[in-house]
Amino acid sequence: MYSIVRPFLFGLDAETAHGATLAAMEAAYRSGLSPLLGRRPAPLPTRAFGLTFPNPVGLAAGLDKNGAHIDALLALGFGFVEVGTVTPRAQEGNPKPRMFRLPDQQAVINRLGFNNGGVDELVRNVGKARRRGGLLGINIGKNKDTPNESAETDYLHCLERVYPLADYVTVNISSPNTAGLRELQEEQSLRRLVSILREAQERLGALHGKRVPMLVKIAPDLSDDDVQAAARVLGDLNVDGVIATNTTVSRIGIDGAPHASETGGLSGRPLMGEATAVLRMMRTRLPESIPMIGVGGILSGADAATKMAAGATLVQCYTGLVYRGPALVHECVEAMRRRKEAPSRGNMPPIV
Repeated sequence: MYSIVRPFLFGLDAETAHGATLAAMEAAYRSGLSPLLGRRPAPLPTRAFGLTFPNPVGLAAGLDKNGAHIDALLALGFGFVEVGTVTPRAQEGNPKPRMFRLPDQQAVINRLGFNNGGVDELVRNVGKARRRGGLLGINIGKNKDTPNESAETDYLHCLERVYPLADYVTVNISSPNTAGLRELQEEQSLRRLVSILREAQERLGALHGKRVPMLVKIAPDLSDDDVQAAARVLGDLNVDGVIATNTTVSRIGIDGAPHASETGGLSGRPLMGEATAVLRMMRTRLPESIPMIGVGGILSGADAATKMAAGATLVQCYTGLVYRGPALVHECVEAMRRRKEAPSRGNMPPIV
């Protein structure tokens, strides 16, 4: 069905199509027509962060900023859905236009800038969701006018508000679309912020009688030394997981394309190699006890298997859905199933 509606969606500007897609998925879910959008994969239970995921393929943060469509998205067959990024206060994000498709490169550039209705709106929406069929991650960030010196105040506020509702929480310090945010990945800043949040995580666990895993999402543009430093900090502080990666500010692979000069984070096919290299490097430097989610450039089942080969326990899609539609979910699950079940695969070199 997606092949039929895609030309219509691509006739709209990217952000309008984003909203129209969410509205259509919600309508399909409420009318019981979600199965027409894509075949649900058979279960492939996967353990990570102390949780059992129905399958290892999830939706990356950014599609459902306010957690308003959780059930409709889970109905597409995802093993988990991550909503957000959410900030303490509502903010409009950057001026429009701020999303651009690059169809020939199967890519998107966005500079949305954490546009969302604020954490209280997200909490209300999550509270209404039935959340059947998968797990929920909530991605938290800081408001753009909060200085980095006070960033922990915003992250703590969001963590405290979403903790009772989330299956896991992601700390987003890697979006390129909030000025200065990526500076929080610098070793000393990272250690300070994550230390504060880890202490809060343990306190909230005792308060609510459950431990909610906390993950950190990193950028693909880190140098080898930066990856080494981040791995050292995240390993020392024993975070529950790492997501690699966010979008990139690099323009490798899109030279000369329409919109290539637009500022913002690049996602989709051109990101695959860069994101997977950071995933692989981080995997070799983190303790084995810390699982990773691979995201960035997945447009086929083979791409999902490549992330798995590079060290990912779970994967996430977003831009791939723009170009492939919901069928991508089933394809990725089946590719990861085949890789898991192949008897000799564990001794084979990673797919690249």
